Amino acid sequence: MASTSSSIVFDDIFTIDAIDKDGKKFDRISRLYARSKNYDMELTLDYNIELFPIVNGDTFAMALASSLSRDGGAPTADGEEDKDRDVWRPDGKGRRGLEEDYDYVMYGKVYKFDTGSSDVVTAYASFGGLLLSITGSYRHLTNVVLGDPVYVLLRK
Repeated sequence: MASTSSSIVFDDIFTIDAIDKDGKKFDRISRLYARSKNYDMELTLDYNIELFPIVNGDTFAMALASSLSRDGGAPTADGEEDKDRDVWRPDGKGRRGLEEDYDYVMYGKVYKFDTGSSDVVTAYASFGGLLLSITGSYRHLTNVVLGDPVYVLLRK
């Protein structure tokens, strides 16, 4: 798991079990189903197949982050947060953040949290209509907060 000074709230390595097992609904979007290696988490994620081409059986790293800042959003020397910290600029003039280390990044919001059996929870997030659900022990999702913005970062 990520350190407390980082903006990463969850990270693990996943292996894809299935892609579009309920049938393909959109031309450029697929839904993958995967299981994590370290924390035994179940993941369902919608993604753009043109931007992040993967196949069944592939392994990828996934992180959930509260910001793209590498310093975890620490306040500046005068005690106020840097307002331009999360500005991402495709022209390369912005600060280099976590997005530089990953192949595919989406920004969205955690919109639902379900508690299942004793210590199993499911967190749901939406990234402009592309959905994510992650299920597993609440211990690994304690830093994922309902209503908070979240980035999902993927790397092969």
